[in-house]
Amino acid sequence: MKPVVQEDRTGCGLASVATLAGMSYQQVKKVAGQLGISVQEDSTLWSDTRYIRTLLAHYGLASSPNTRSFKSWDTLPPLALLAIKWHKPNNYAFWHWVTFYRGPKGAVVFDPKRELHTNSRTDFGRMKPKWYLAVTIP
Repeated sequence: MKPVVQEDRTGCGLASVATLAGMSYQQVKKVAGQLGISVQEDSTLWSDTRYIRTLLAHYGLASSPNTRSFKSWDTLPPLALLAIKWHKPNNYAFWHWVTFYRGPKGAVVFDPKRELHTNSRTDFGRMKPKWYLAVTIP
């Protein structure tokens, strides 16, 4: 699994799905548009799980039906989408999507943020997940 970098301000969810599906950002963005999901116009991509679930389902990926509170890195499932940088301005929740993967070489977080030096992160103490969606690849 390799990280995909987001190309739009609200594209972290699309890039995370692209990482899980093994697709490019542009491929997932095109499908998102066909499904009525617009990264240029919809800031709820940061604050609603509906879009990410729709995209995951399109690629045959299953997610847990409900978000689960983050307890510790050790208790995460092998694959999950994490909500980090969670904040609530004006009583409206926002977050940044990242992908957690526990692979044969150990745990890693694929962070799609363009400005990072590396998009494969193991600095777990710096990230503060609020909750996650478990993901299953059939």
